[in-house]
Amino acid sequence: MGLPTLEFSDSFLDSPEFRERLQCHEVELERTNRFIKDLIKDGNMLISALRSLSLAVQRFSQSLQDFQFECIGDAETDDEVNIAQSLKEFSQLLNTVEEERRRLIQNADDVLISPLERFRKEQIGAVKEGKKQFDKETERYYSVLEKHLSLSSKKKESQLHEADSQMSKDRQIFYDASLQYVFKIQEVQERKKFEFVEPLLAFLQGLFTFYHEGYELASEFDPYKQQLQFNLQNARNNFESTRAEVERLMKRIRSAEEDFKAPSSYTMEGYLYIQEKRPLGSAWTRYYCTYERSSKMFTMSSPDARPANRQVPMLRSCVRRKTESIDKRFCFDIEVVERHGVITLQALSEANRRLWMEAMDGKEPQKGGECIELVESRGLTTLGLYRTGGVNSKVQRLMSSVFASTAPSDVQLDADAWDNKTITSGLKNYFRCLAEPLLTYRLHKDFIKAAKYDDQKHRVRAIHALVHRLPEKIETCWRFWSSTSNISSHSEQNMMTVSNLGMIFGPTLMRSQEETVAAMMNIKFQNIVVEIIIENCNKVSPQESLSSHSSEKNGQSQMSPPSSPAAESGSSPPAASPCLTKDSKDPDPPPKSSPRPPCPLPPGRPPSSACPSCRPLQSPARLWSPAPTGLFQPKATPLCHCLP
Repeated sequence: MGLPTLEFSDSFLDSPEFRERLQCHEVELERTNRFIKDLIKDGNMLISALRSLSLAVQRFSQSLQDFQFECIGDAETDDEVNIAQSLKEFSQLLNTVEEERRRLIQNADDVLISPLERFRKEQIGAVKEGKKQFDKETERYYSVLEKHLSLSSKKKESQLHEADSQMSKDRQIFYDASLQYVFKIQEVQERKKFEFVEPLLAFLQGLFTFYHEGYELASEFDPYKQQLQFNLQNARNNFESTRAEVERLMKRIRSAEEDFKAPSSYTMEGYLYIQEKRPLGSAWTRYYCTYERSSKMFTMSSPDARPANRQVPMLRSCVRRKTESIDKRFCFDIEVVERHGVITLQALSEANRRLWMEAMDGKEPQKGGECIELVESRGLTTLGLYRTGGVNSKVQRLMSSVFASTAPSDVQLDADAWDNKTITSGLKNYFRCLAEPLLTYRLHKDFIKAAKYDDQKHRVRAIHALVHRLPEKIETCWRFWSSTSNISSHSEQNMMTVSNLGMIFGPTLMRSQEETVAAMMNIKFQNIVVEIIIENCNKVSPQESLSSHSSEKNGQSQMSPPSSPAAESGSSPPAASPCLTKDSKDPDPPPKSSPRPPCPLPPGRPPSSACPSCRPLQSPARLWSPAPTGLFQPKATPLCHCLP
């Protein structure tokens, strides 16, 4: 129920009902006054809290602005650059929001506090002053009225007339005070409808403007947020891939495995025992040996010898020593230019001998071309191709029958006997088992450097140039690159994008020779190299440079000693596949309930200058993707079918 109406005519009657209605208005104004007073107090607290929040956000924003991301390595990927820059983007966004908040805080006093305070003091205060005046005049009027009514009628007529005249003036003063009070109290009751609510509306409008500014900024921020989420997902994927490799390295170093190759500028280094002939027999002396493959320099130094006493002969050949020919284990023979005869060395273990043999000796020819063709012919639209692993027992049988050193190079695959998952897992195992990756250790740092260029076109050109520096036999591996490029073109069906293929094959086709944390941090750049080669297969494949490569090679041969065909190929499987041993990482591990079968590959044989199973390909043009301008000209000479 609303407040009763106050009639001006009731001021003359001044009835108890009038006084009761007047009191209702007074109570309501007093309640409104207390509410506005509390509202002003709460408003000041809100403004103070907003000011404190704004200061805290500004400090937070400044902290984001001052922090500088530092990533491991001497260069950053595009994802890492965007992630590092994101903190400054966040800081700028927060500063923009805070500018609007500061305007809200600065205007809050003028918009909200001052109008409410002014209404409470001026309007409600005027009513209070009017009530005081009305109460004072009421008391005086009724006091004067009582005295006037107590005058004796026997007084002179002139005195009575004068008293009546004064009483009339006092009554008029009382009526004026009553009328003014009734007018003012009703005026304030009406004024509070807008003078009380308008400041609140203005303040809320400023608050909503602040929120709207945040909404607009959020809308503008959305594309950047989506790109950043993509960068973060890529960084997370690279982290998971790198973390697994780093953890494997950590465990390997912790367990001090014998086949662990420490990081070094040399191709291989470590202690070897060398057989030295004496008048009464022979003795085995421990030397610290190093071998640098590019220069073929083999260094032997005694642990207590000075550097000037080191022996630095050039390696001529290296042959595994048969067990029955010597009573020592883990032996192999080498020939050097400066000495006649062979030098017999003893490694620390079979695994250690294998590492020395891989560093010094030739490699077996590559295999797997038919597997690549079969996968491409029937698996382009298979979901998760190369991602989904096959059954381990089947993969081991494929490795034994196709990729083992004793397997014929012209083996014909039965398409019905092998499913895509088994073949792709076998190919991944094979590439991982190569003693040297397809993109070679020699060019590893150059490829990484090329991947770190900021300009995308510069990256492609640099990698294009490096591709033509690969050994000649590795150029035939473009059948594999062409296949992966074709697979990525069907990513809408198989979900194998260039990024996914790069993550799968980056650590395999371009692994580092040095197993260090720094090398693991470069896995993301290895992935980028593989992505660029796959995505730009038609641009970076050999093309017309095949002939120029041969000329360049002939020119180099005049300036450096001749090397064996095995040394030129640079990427053959090891004597015993290291990735199939119990301590190595298998991308398609068997279930925990089934034990891991032993490595099916027998010990390797010395490399030969020609593959006995070589035969001309039926269609040499399938080595590369078809060129739109006819620039790809396959070699006219027969190619080795055992190479992918």
